[in-house]
Amino acid sequence: MMKEKSISASKASLVFFLCQMISALDVPLDSKLLEELSQPPTITQQSPKDYIVDPRENIVIQCEAKGKPPPSFSWTRNGTHFDIDKDAQVTMKPNSGTLVVNIMNGVKAEAYEGVYQCTARNERGAAISNNIVIRPSRSPLWTKEKLEPNHVREGDSLVLNCRPPVGLPPPIIFWMDNAFQRLPQSERVSQGLNGDLYFSNVQPEDTREDYICYARFNHTQTIQQKQPISVKVFSMDSLNDTIAANLSDTDIYGAKPVTERPPVLLTPTGSTSNKVELRGNVLLLECIAAGLPTPVIRWIKEGGELPANRTFFENFKKTLKIIDVSEADSGNYKCTARNTLGSTHHVISVTVKAAPYWITAPRNLVLSPGEDGTLICRANGNPKPSISWLTNGVPIAIAPEDPSRKVDGDTIIFSAVQERSSAVYQCNASNEYGYLLANAFVNVLAEPPRILTPANKLYQVIADSPALIDCAYFGSPKPEIEWFRGVKGSILRGNEYVFHDNGTLEIPVAQKDSTGTYTCVARNKLGKTQNEVQLEVKDPTMIIKQPQYKVIQRSAQASFECVIKHDPTLIPTVIWLKDNNELPDDERFLVGKDNLTIMNVTDKDDGTYTCIVNTTLDSVSASAVLTVVAAPPTPAIIYARPNPPLDLELTGQLERSIELSWVPGEENNSPITNFVIEYEDGLHEPGVWHYQTEVPGSQTTVQLKLSPYVNYSFRVIAVNEIGRSQPSEPSEQYLTKSANPDENPSNVQGIGSEPDNLVITWESLKGFQSNGPGLQYKVSWRQKDVDDEWTSVVVANVSKYIVSGTPTFVPYEIKVQALNDLGYAPEPSEVIGHSGEDLPMVAPGNVQVHVINSTLAKVHWDPVPLKSVRGHLQGYKVYYWKVQSLSRRSKRHVEKKILTFRGNKTFGMLPGLEPYSSYKLNVRVVNGKGEGPASPDKVFKTPEGVPSPPSFLKITNPTLDSLTLEWGSPTHPNGVLTSYILKFQPINNTHELGPLVEIRIPANESSLILKNLNYSTRYKFYFNAQTSVGSGSQITEEAVTIMDEAGILRPAVGAGKVQPLYPRIRNVTTAAAETYANISWEYEGPDHANFYVEYGVAGSKEDWKKEIVNGSRSFFVLKGLTPGTAYKVRVGAEGLSGFRSSEDLFETGPAMASRQVDIATQGWFIGLMCAVALLILILLIVCFIRRNKGGKYPVKEKEDAHADPEIQPMKEDDGTFGEYSDAEDHKPLKKGSRTPSDRTVKKEDSDDSLVDYGEGVNGQFNEDGSFIGQYSGKKEKEPAEGNESSEAPSPVNAMNSFV
Repeated sequence: MMKEKSISASKASLVFFLCQMISALDVPLDSKLLEELSQPPTITQQSPKDYIVDPRENIVIQCEAKGKPPPSFSWTRNGTHFDIDKDAQVTMKPNSGTLVVNIMNGVKAEAYEGVYQCTARNERGAAISNNIVIRPSRSPLWTKEKLEPNHVREGDSLVLNCRPPVGLPPPIIFWMDNAFQRLPQSERVSQGLNGDLYFSNVQPEDTREDYICYARFNHTQTIQQKQPISVKVFSMDSLNDTIAANLSDTDIYGAKPVTERPPVLLTPTGSTSNKVELRGNVLLLECIAAGLPTPVIRWIKEGGELPANRTFFENFKKTLKIIDVSEADSGNYKCTARNTLGSTHHVISVTVKAAPYWITAPRNLVLSPGEDGTLICRANGNPKPSISWLTNGVPIAIAPEDPSRKVDGDTIIFSAVQERSSAVYQCNASNEYGYLLANAFVNVLAEPPRILTPANKLYQVIADSPALIDCAYFGSPKPEIEWFRGVKGSILRGNEYVFHDNGTLEIPVAQKDSTGTYTCVARNKLGKTQNEVQLEVKDPTMIIKQPQYKVIQRSAQASFECVIKHDPTLIPTVIWLKDNNELPDDERFLVGKDNLTIMNVTDKDDGTYTCIVNTTLDSVSASAVLTVVAAPPTPAIIYARPNPPLDLELTGQLERSIELSWVPGEENNSPITNFVIEYEDGLHEPGVWHYQTEVPGSQTTVQLKLSPYVNYSFRVIAVNEIGRSQPSEPSEQYLTKSANPDENPSNVQGIGSEPDNLVITWESLKGFQSNGPGLQYKVSWRQKDVDDEWTSVVVANVSKYIVSGTPTFVPYEIKVQALNDLGYAPEPSEVIGHSGEDLPMVAPGNVQVHVINSTLAKVHWDPVPLKSVRGHLQGYKVYYWKVQSLSRRSKRHVEKKILTFRGNKTFGMLPGLEPYSSYKLNVRVVNGKGEGPASPDKVFKTPEGVPSPPSFLKITNPTLDSLTLEWGSPTHPNGVLTSYILKFQPINNTHELGPLVEIRIPANESSLILKNLNYSTRYKFYFNAQTSVGSGSQITEEAVTIMDEAGILRPAVGAGKVQPLYPRIRNVTTAAAETYANISWEYEGPDHANFYVEYGVAGSKEDWKKEIVNGSRSFFVLKGLTPGTAYKVRVGAEGLSGFRSSEDLFETGPAMASRQVDIATQGWFIGLMCAVALLILILLIVCFIRRNKGGKYPVKEKEDAHADPEIQPMKEDDGTFGEYSDAEDHKPLKKGSRTPSDRTVKKEDSDDSLVDYGEGVNGQFNEDGSFIGQYSGKKEKEPAEGNESSEAPSPVNAMNSFV
């Protein structure tokens, strides 16, 4: 059997004119075939049911029908036969059923009022038209009446009655004055739905004598005028003057001033009222109120919301308008009138009834003898309509019997039909609000197969694209179709071909070897026929050298290449575009065979250039951007934008054109290249300027095309190479006359939102496109490929209309035509839309899964029939989820994963699967409505994979030569674990790695004690798990064995390769001065460590400041500190894993008062300083003399007096304190001899030395912690930056400096 699939409408090469039923035949619309096939009559055109005619013109009652043989026509009038031959005024058009009644000979149209019905009949049956009610239009004159003037007090309400004559159809009412100007309306003054003019409160300016009500009768194009109505409003001031003039001085007079009044409803009256409206019509509810101040009207729906997008407020919100009403719009609508003094309200109870409307209209049936079929007629309405059947225009109850026919309510069932069963059936659905009548024929045909596709037709396609080869056919019974390759080749089968129901053969991916002859064979029980067609597969067109991005200077030359390769039998055409538009009409643009050259490039040439290559079968394109830059600047005249044009003038005013002239402004050294004309529409979009046209710079006048019903103003902008000028002053305004619309709405679409509706949308015309007031739209639709008539409705200026009761997902022809008060726009073009989609009905079948590896699988399925999709096929969804892990045997809920495959794909890949697991999946088809049913769950399993890393690795219990390792099994084993692999190696202090050791551990172990390790050594460990597939990812960890308990580093096995690491910084000490501090420490660890000092203000959250220590010294001087501030300090070593000491605190000394008070200019201070200098000179002389004699000097006496054991020298023999001698002066001091053992200077021990021997906290410390300056009579200068490494003089050396 051949594999059959449905073909989409976009690919079909045939057009169907009869509806396809379950067992019905498709009859292609082929003119030769239709001339030979018998067909019952079908009404193709008829006049509307309610037909109002112009009594001044001939009456034309339309009735057109088709059939084979051509039908004959007859008419009934008021239920009885209408003998046309006996009425000389009535004729029937040739080959038509249309009647023409000639009333030009003095016959009145009223004589032909009545109900008419047309019958079209041939040997296969009879079709009938609707009942057409003919009524002539009436526009009677106004009844003459005497109208008294209306005298009203200021602030009172007033109603001016119109009471127009009763016409057919009812007239359109409007109020004007004697000058034919519409009377202004507002919240205070407005026209009601009945045509009356309502004043909520009158004002003195309402006084006038020409309130005139007009009635316009559209059918007869006449306007009737009521007699003018006079209104006189008396203000309170004038009324008081009148009273005063007629009363004596003793009388009490004076009219009351204008008083404010709460709202009172003028219409409707009472508190409640009722309203009945029909489904699909426009619901209009009105509330007009009197009151002072003028009341404001507000509408609500009790117990619900006003329908969105269908609700409009008109007449200053006094009228509520709901379009396209349905039964859901029934309910109570409440209007409230409110002003500052109070409110009132009225409730209107709305009931929505419905004339009959189709749910399923009967459709024509074409059957072959012996087949079965069904006619279905379903309608709805409120109240529910009754269904009755007729056959050939006669009630079926009294029609001749047909054994193949059975009536079951709204359905007629046909069984084993014969040729005599052909007939036309009528379904009538009616209720009290109207009726529906539909004709549907049953045509029984017996025809041998015929192939309608021309013989030896040539099909050409591009390689690797689909090829569709037609075999349009007809026969009754429906023929079977087979395809063969060549004339006597074997029958075509297999997945590489797709066989469609309409006979088309599809080759999804045509190759060069697909070229050749294909034979289509059609056969049924009445015969067989065949046809041969040719297929040619061409090479694709390619651009082998594409245009490239270019940056070009002004006045230079730009060139783009576009070299192509194509099939030698195809003739390519090359088109160049600039910014997706045609190239400018400029001789600078030179188009060659393979290139585009632009001479003398200007800024206007900036943009995107596209090369498009077209053949009769394919098209390719490539683009590149050209950027124009300025040439190198050269001294030149200053160029500027031009000044705006002046003196705009409008002349030669016509309905659709006008002439605009102007005077150019200054060019500013750059010639004006063109003028841009813009316009403003003061009627529709005041303040918004639009582009109109542009002209060369040498032109100062232009003839402008205008649109109707636009209030134009114009302005002109001058342009040169520098830029655009400011706009000119606007011209005077010019209002054009109204006219029919010139264009129809754009972007017309038909997309169903529900399975039984069609939503028709369009882009409304802009204000100026309406060409006149009263813009509306005529929306028309009919089902495509079905012999239906257009259904039309006129809607307000909206952009959507919903057609209900449509079949699910069928194509419709749609058109939307604009109209205004002056007439219709041109006939619109038709577009194709679809009614709403419904969920797919069938699940994909034959679901198969192929597991590729442990994390990837491929799923296949058979596509569902396109008929069952019931919408636009969007693709397939694969739901898959993990059932359980095969290694753990534990079930847990896992969220389903979804993959979507677009289009009509039949396979897909499932990535990201977990190894060694059990999965389930199912497949669903997806359309625009949603997903269809799921296929049966398919179970598949993934093989083992490599495991994930162990969940953790902990190293505990370090000893001299062992470490304990503990670990957790992998989170995802991905199979059965076979073992663990442990690798480790030592690391020395330079991060060099030692030999690598590997150990395999059973899979059931979770800990291991490693022995025979080196003490005080850092090790790095690598750990991973294994399955039968291989090793998983590893985790790493580091650990250190502890030192020898005696604290002695014993040489380890393999010493020299791995060194033990145990750095330590301790005994950090500080000695602080006013603006600096001396930091020292002790270090234990590897040699050549690089130290740094970090410090900061104590208690502060600021980042630590860092100073690098030169060399490997164990002291450092911090400078630039703030006096009287507490600091924190710590010392660290670079390259030792961030090892640092503990923190230490110190405080700088307070600032000296001498730094705050300047006494250097005081006389007493100068004298004192001179005395001190003299004393110092004497002291130096004495010291020098005593030194030369070897005696004691004052400093030594001071030290003896203080007897501080921390700073006194000791005798080497008995440990007692000795004196400094000449012999000792030249001995170097031992390191640390002048500081405590912990390298700090204690405050209580050193205060006296600081005071007596130096200048308090202004004394200096050497970098080794010793105090200097106490042996000199003056303060030493602070060492310069960068000299920290220089060695300061010892106290003896300091004394030697005096010699």
